[in-house]
Amino acid sequence: MQSKAPRRTRERILELSLRLFNEFGEPNITTTVIAEELNISPGNLYYHFRNKDDIVNSIFTQFEGEIGRMLAVPADRRPNMEDVWLYLHLMFELVWRYRFFYRDLNDLLSRNRTLELHFKQILAHKIKVAKQLCEGLRADGALQASDMEIDALSANMVVVATYWLSYEYVRNPRKYTEQQVMADALARGCYQVLSLIGPYLRGDTFLLFQKLADEYRKKIE
Repeated sequence: MQSKAPRRTRERILELSLRLFNEFGEPNITTTVIAEELNISPGNLYYHFRNKDDIVNSIFTQFEGEIGRMLAVPADRRPNMEDVWLYLHLMFELVWRYRFFYRDLNDLLSRNRTLELHFKQILAHKIKVAKQLCEGLRADGALQASDMEIDALSANMVVVATYWLSYEYVRNPRKYTEQQVMADALARGCYQVLSLIGPYLRGDTFLLFQKLADEYRKKIE
């Protein structure tokens, strides 16, 4: 039991820190606040983490792991429109779960060299998967676009998804943490990204896109 206790305390620190960072913004939360909320001494917290940046970096490591596992193209077949929908759903789900990174992104990157380097890799991974999805659709004749257009489309999809919550925060900062408000905001984000790929789709895939887009549109009306 004693061997498991330190690991459990570390997990509790990370879970609470993520919740507080998401709710109040990382710059507004100190290690003292985290220790008080957990009812542990600052020394106990520092036993597990040297400082707040160490906590942030550990949460980011979790985030990276989930990105790598969840955002990927099918290994045994060509991707289809439903895979694009799943990719967007999972991407926005991760953005929401770790939303403080996106809300305070520029500030965090300016202060944390580790995040600066690794977030570039995350963006590159998102663009790579988006590009593979588009290329898979093109190979099946479901998408008509040049290599240059796919490069631009993939980057645009990731840009919109990455900064969508910042846009929504500016639109409605006082309701940013309300669950239903943000669920609607994420639905709007999915719709906006889907709308980028729509003009390039053909045939039955375009009809499926229209169906998915209509479903999102109903959620945001």
